[in-house]
Amino acid sequence: MLRQRVRPWMSGAGGVVPAPVPAVTPGVPPPPVPSRLLTWLGRLGAPAAAFAVFQALFGLLPQHLAGEAARYCVAAAAGAGTGAAVWLAAALLHARAAAGARPAAPALAPSPAGSLPELMDGAYTALRRGLSVIDVPGRGPLSGWPHSLAESDPPVHPTAFGTAYGLHLLLDIAPLDGRIRVGEVAETLWRLRLPGGGWAARSQGSGARPEVSAIVLGALARAGADPRLLESEVRSCEALLDPEHDAPGLANTYVVTNVLRGLLRAAPGSAALDGLRTVLVNGATADPARGQHRCWGAALATGRGNPAPSAAHTARAVVALDRAAGVLGEDERQRAVREEGLRWLLAGGAADLDNCQEEVRRPGSDDPLHQELLSVRHFAAAWVARALMTDGARRVAADGAGATAWEAQLRGAVARVSGMQRGGVWRWEDGPMGHPVWMTYQGLSVLRRYALMAHRP
Repeated sequence: MLRQRVRPWMSGAGGVVPAPVPAVTPGVPPPPVPSRLLTWLGRLGAPAAAFAVFQALFGLLPQHLAGEAARYCVAAAAGAGTGAAVWLAAALLHARAAAGARPAAPALAPSPAGSLPELMDGAYTALRRGLSVIDVPGRGPLSGWPHSLAESDPPVHPTAFGTAYGLHLLLDIAPLDGRIRVGEVAETLWRLRLPGGGWAARSQGSGARPEVSAIVLGALARAGADPRLLESEVRSCEALLDPEHDAPGLANTYVVTNVLRGLLRAAPGSAALDGLRTVLVNGATADPARGQHRCWGAALATGRGNPAPSAAHTARAVVALDRAAGVLGEDERQRAVREEGLRWLLAGGAADLDNCQEEVRRPGSDDPLHQELLSVRHFAAAWVARALMTDGARRVAADGAGATAWEAQLRGAVARVSGMQRGGVWRWEDGPMGHPVWMTYQGLSVLRRYALMAHRP
């Protein structure tokens, strides 16, 4: 079940998203206006100018200038020189006009807290402040994060989900000091592994779930975990993808995209990847409200009907399919579905950037007679921005969707992402649970990617 939220707290007066700034690179002056002389010469034309100078000089040169041949030579040389100057002036005018017509690179939306390095410093400070360091009998010392950065006072038990995203965030920030040690955080994830293998969210009981296991494995792979240890857990995660074991999960867009992205990081050679991509591609549905472009909802499309389209889920699917294409390649149908998802996003508006949440229901792993409920929140603006910054999105824009529409959508999404943070920490809402670790990771990774994409050396 997908619930759309009212527009979240934003920066600026009245909670309004700041208007996107014009796409002009700060500190670079606009091209100068050509002088009147260059404009006149460019319009004259090289052959006409050369002949005019030749004719004028030939008539003005004195008759006694070493005979008729000398007069011809002097006039011809002057005419040729003038013609060359006019040709160069025209070429300069053309080059300046072409440079002015080229679209400028998207300008980074200004952040209320300052520069990107300042946001990264703020996020690192929040990670240090929110780090839970406790000693659990039977598991040893744990050094990680619970769900929220504001949840650790007094220290609470780190979770697999919070610690995995904290590790992702730490690796993105790459701090200059060792006050948080990557090795200790990675070791904590191994110690949080369930007795039967795999990982789960703290609301999911004692049975491993593929969407959490894949996220943890992806973080451990980024941190340089032993491939032999990863291989064993990857096989356990793949075993959880059996439809008889988890049919509700495999019918859910959030679950499938999480597993696909996590395994692409942890095990790019996994035999399960192609099947997961097929499930995702087959789960798209056409939206008559947006040109019959295929998109995704909270549930994957099945014979029981089409799910309601969702920008957050469509963006999640596009990101996962783009990464899969980079690792596995793609056929014509897979490419067409992925590109239709991008066109669906480009046809959207500001409402696509509103946060939403859903509930993933499954039979309980401990007691199948009871339902397990996982509450999932989607940072929609961050997912839309990530989808529009994929390599495939730029190609779709260049092939006909329109660079102007793509740039406007992207800058609007980045402005929304930037407006939802203070001092490098993103918040969903007020309260101790309102600063999810995953939200700060997603927000900061969007601004970092956007800054790199907009940079022109």
